[in-house]
Amino acid sequence: MEEQAVVKSLAALAQPVRLRVFRALVVAGPEGLTPGSLTEQLGVAATTLSFHLKELAYAGLISQERDGRHLIYRAAFDHMSTLLGYLTEHCCQGQPCSVTEPRPKGKRASRTCATC
Repeated sequence: MEEQAVVKSLAALAQPVRLRVFRALVVAGPEGLTPGSLTEQLGVAATTLSFHLKELAYAGLISQERDGRHLIYRAAFDHMSTLLGYLTEHCCQGQPCSVTEPRPKGKRASRTCATC
């Protein structure tokens, strides 16, 4: 992945509404969501949502498909995986990473590399 594409993707996600939209689409999986579903789920005005969907699509983070009268938006999982791969490509000086901190009750696991 080229650095410019990484910057464009990270810039798109560096906005609270776009991050929430992207996460909702990731959770929805390959089925995706309609703009109406996203508006209802996130409590975002349709015009605002439209702007943010356009920005996420421009960054390559989501795709849009017409299904009859409806638009379906989906997370671009291949792009997301490539972006994550780019960010972690040289992690731990090439050594395999492992979770070293136990997950506290009620919290997400904290991923730290044994060699970092």
